[in-house]
Amino acid sequence: MLPTLDYVSIVTSLYKDRRALVWGTMSSLFGMLAAGVKTGSMLLFAHAVVFALIALWRYMVVSRFARNPVAPDDRQGAEEWERRATVFGTLVALGYGAWCFIALVFVRDPFAELMSISVTVAAMIGIVARNFGIDRLITLQSIALGAPLALGLVIDGNVYYVILAFMLIPMMVSYRYLAADVRTMLLNAVHGRINASRLADQLDTALDTMNHGLCMLDENGVIALVNNQARQTLAEISDGAWVGRTIIDLLDEAIARRALPRATAERLLAMVGQRTGGKVVLKLSGDYHCEVTVSSRADRTVLLLENVTARIQAQERINFMARYDALTNLPNRVYFTEQSEADLGARRRAGSREPVLLAIVDLDDFKHVNDTLGHLAGDKVLVETASRIRSVMHKDSQLARFGGDEFIIYRSTETDEGSAAAEASAILKSLGRPFEIDGERIDLRASIGFVCEPDEGTSLDDLIMRADLALYRAKARGKGQWLAFVPEMDGEFRYRQRLKADLADALAAGRLTLAYQPIVDLRTREVAGCEALARWTHPELGPISPAVFIGLAEEMGLVSDITRWVLETATLQCTAWPESVTVSVNVSARDLRSDLLNTQIAGALARSGLAPERLGIEVTETALIEEREDAARCLAALAAHGIGIALDDFGTGYSSLSYLHEMPFTKLKIDRSFIADIATSPRSLQLMANVARLGKDLDLVITAEGVETAEQLRMIENHTQVDEIQGYYFGKPMSAEDAGALIASMASRATVARLPGSSA
Repeated sequence: MLPTLDYVSIVTSLYKDRRALVWGTMSSLFGMLAAGVKTGSMLLFAHAVVFALIALWRYMVVSRFARNPVAPDDRQGAEEWERRATVFGTLVALGYGAWCFIALVFVRDPFAELMSISVTVAAMIGIVARNFGIDRLITLQSIALGAPLALGLVIDGNVYYVILAFMLIPMMVSYRYLAADVRTMLLNAVHGRINASRLADQLDTALDTMNHGLCMLDENGVIALVNNQARQTLAEISDGAWVGRTIIDLLDEAIARRALPRATAERLLAMVGQRTGGKVVLKLSGDYHCEVTVSSRADRTVLLLENVTARIQAQERINFMARYDALTNLPNRVYFTEQSEADLGARRRAGSREPVLLAIVDLDDFKHVNDTLGHLAGDKVLVETASRIRSVMHKDSQLARFGGDEFIIYRSTETDEGSAAAEASAILKSLGRPFEIDGERIDLRASIGFVCEPDEGTSLDDLIMRADLALYRAKARGKGQWLAFVPEMDGEFRYRQRLKADLADALAAGRLTLAYQPIVDLRTREVAGCEALARWTHPELGPISPAVFIGLAEEMGLVSDITRWVLETATLQCTAWPESVTVSVNVSARDLRSDLLNTQIAGALARSGLAPERLGIEVTETALIEEREDAARCLAALAAHGIGIALDDFGTGYSSLSYLHEMPFTKLKIDRSFIADIATSPRSLQLMANVARLGKDLDLVITAEGVETAEQLRMIENHTQVDEIQGYYFGKPMSAEDAGALIASMASRATVARLPGSSA
């Protein structure tokens, strides 16, 4: 069965072109009348009258159809009109056949016979041409027309007429097949046209709705096709129509309008001309970037255009985060080391003997600012410190934040002790002015230690160590002053050696302690876990910063012993807490170098009876940088046993994104530098939200570090996908007893808050 649309179209074609119908009927009547006049046969005149009446009736039906055509989807109506066309078409064909029969049997005049047969055969051709679409109608008309004609030829008795009669059979059959072929060709053409139209509509829809711009070039580089998105994406390049212009003309106009750099345009044209394909990013006016993907096939070239401004800006931000400190926008430790070592290497290759300067600037008693005013105020002091140092340092100096409240300066031109001393004095004077932070006056001083000596193959680490020794000596003299390194400062080295010896004794005697800082579930407001932090109080020197004694332990090779002790103590302590609470332990680069860490963790879990799922391991990006392959192998083994792996201080290292992809992390801890000003800076809040969303897309638990205020907590809760909070807002590092009390207290409050009717 034909589809309704095809069927209705064929039926409609039966009633087309009334003028051809009239002229064909008039020609046939003229032939009948001419034969009648020639022979004087009244039978032919009578037949002409009947034929005229049938033709008139048929014409009236065709006219009626023209006034009331069938709807394209009205199959039932089309079937009724087909029946009418079949009736009248068969009657007309019978009229032609009867004419031949009369001429052959009753009139027997050669002219009458020739006229009737000629007109009838011509009419049959017209029947095939008009009614090809309806096989039943063609068949009935062939029989109605051919049977009387063949019968007349046979009755005539002439043997040649009989042969002619039998020859009519294949002719009529061929007419039927001819009609079928015409019908098939027409339907194929119609379907092809419909499919082409549908494909064209689909292509137009795709071009208009696709997110990317598309521009197609012919073999001569002329723009043959372009969608609206392409015009919008490159609106600044050219005005007016694009189709019909060459890509060269378009880019020349963009260059003339200063909307596109010439080098970028030439690179794009080279790809198009060489048909090699590839990608090129067009940097248009302002910060707008468009990525063009060039693809070629046969003699056509397609340019796919995508607005990648957001992606480029995000990549630039990620690159910035990898190399710069998020708080002060200064180069971080890794990037500073990379730049300085490259400069030292270039000087050695050039054989330079000029001295180099390396200075370390450290804020005195900065911890007091954090303890009394909070880390937010401390961060603002650090930002202001960086600004003041930049404003007075030598024009060729490079400044970086080395960590905490420590800044470092490197210079390899115009260096001598006089210029170094002058620069140090200017920095101290600038930092000696009071800081005004949130209405509070903060008086701070700084200490500076520097080394300025000829480069004789001295490594950057040696320079840092000597500047560090000078800094310690400056602080020991009363702080607030600068000091240059001299060989006599070896005593400082001996002091460090004393600390190392005392640290070894403290570890052996069990004089280290653990503090626990709570990590709170943002949704339930219950303690989800605690981070175990090692503490050392020297009997004479007082509390020693973890940044100092952990570094000493690294140098001494004792850090793995400290890690083992922390694991043993923390896992045992965690068993005293509810099963929902976990404990996390920091591990160093040295811990990741062998299988010792796996053995220590397995032993601690076995002796304490703590489930592996309740233990988390925290690693910094610095540790991963130093021990990438070993770290990947070690962490994978731990993750296989169900131990959580957290990336600590995210955003302060060098290649955070690659680590997230390669390492089996379960948690991402966002550094507090991202949190500091989210309550006052929409940009910082957006960056924080994006980092959290990145972690969630990787199916990681997100922890925000350094949360100190209710406003920060509210912004995080309302605008980010952070799961956990760690910071002074919920608690400073505390003893195991205080941590247990806090866990119980927060669990109790959360339970009350969940009770029906509770107003908590």
